[in-house]
Formats: sequence, structure tokens, C-alpha cells
Amino acid sequence: MSVLPLVFTSGWASGINSYAVVLLLGLMGATGATDEVPQSLQHPDVLVIAALLYLIEAVADKIPYVDTMWDAVHTVVRPVAGAVVAALLAGHDGSLPQVAAAAVGGSTALASHLVKAGTRMAVNTSPEPFSNIVVSLAEDSGVAALVVFALFHPVAAAVISGTLLVLGLVTVVFLFSRIRRFLRRRRERRAARPGGGTPAAV
Repeated sequence: MSVLPLVFTSGWASGINSYAVVLLLGLMGATGATDEVPQSLQHPDVLVIAALLYLIEAVADKIPYVDTMWDAVHTVVRPVAGAVVAALLAGHDGSLPQVAAAAVGGSTALASHLVKAGTRMAVNTSPEPFSNIVVSLAEDSGVAALVVFALFHPVAAAVISGTLLVLGLVTVVFLFSRIRRFLRRRRERRAARPGGGTPAAV
């Protein structure tokens, strides 16, 4: 399982932006920068679709509340993408190591996705929109840097990814009160819609 560090990092990155992971890995393989990327990720059709979806996510991810709806839709997409990428990186023979790699990639992607979604809920309690843009750019930059770094220094990248995941989980716990505030506001907005009743008096 020498590929496990790369699998872990790709899983962490997939939980934040799975389209960027597929696009970056595919481009790195297609340009000959590394031979660690399977041919299936280098196919032109895969690269074009990943690029288009990445552009859509790059916009949606920077708009308050839209980013949270986008995250909700991708609660399934990102872990599945993390598992598929991990399985492809581990090989195509259906062996136990490949299954284990898929499990690691998928579970790590789910964990980092939950951190991302929780952090965004906390950020959306802020009245200004600029924090969403800053956080989104930081996430995109981190994903790009770590995915490329992992192709050449997988163990070091895995350590960094693991550290970021732990720090992210701690941050979400710390921001729990702000996340609850976001959920309460969303419930109140739904209740205030026509046919949804009126929000409870304060």
C-alpha cells in the first residue's frame, strides 16, 4: 500500500473540491509531469467535464448560502469521487488493497467535506460576503498545492492533509454555536415563506 499516502491526500482534497482533484491529476498525468496518474483520469472528455464543473463550483462556492446548498448536494458526490479516485490510483484489479484504498479515500473525503460544510455555515453567519470569497480561494489554493505536492512527496503531503483535517474538525467544534445560529436562521426563513407559517416571536 505504498500508494496510501497519495490516496489519503486525494481523499482529503476531494472532500473540498473533487472536480479540482480530478482536473489536476488528469492534467499532471496528461502533460507527463508524473506517471502516478491512471490513464482514465487523463482522457480528454474527463478533463473537459472536470474543468466545466470546476468553473461552476468556483462561482457557486463564493456566494453566501449558495455555497451551503452546493455543499448539501455534494454530500454524496465528494465522498464517491474520493473513493473512485483512490481506487483508480491503487489499480484496476479489484484486489483487497484497491478496495481498502477506496474506503480510505471515500471516508477521508466525507470527513473533509463535513469540515468544509460546517465551516461554511459558520462563515455564512457573517453579514458581509467577502469572507466566503477568501475562504473559497484558500481552499482552492490548498487543494491545488497539496495534490501536486502529493504526487512527488506523498508522505509529507499526507501528514499535512491529516493535520489540516484534525484542525478543521477542531475548528468546526469551536464554531458549533455559529453553525447552530446559521441553521436557526435558515429555519426562520423557511417558516417566513408563503405557506410556511411565520417565524416564532423572539
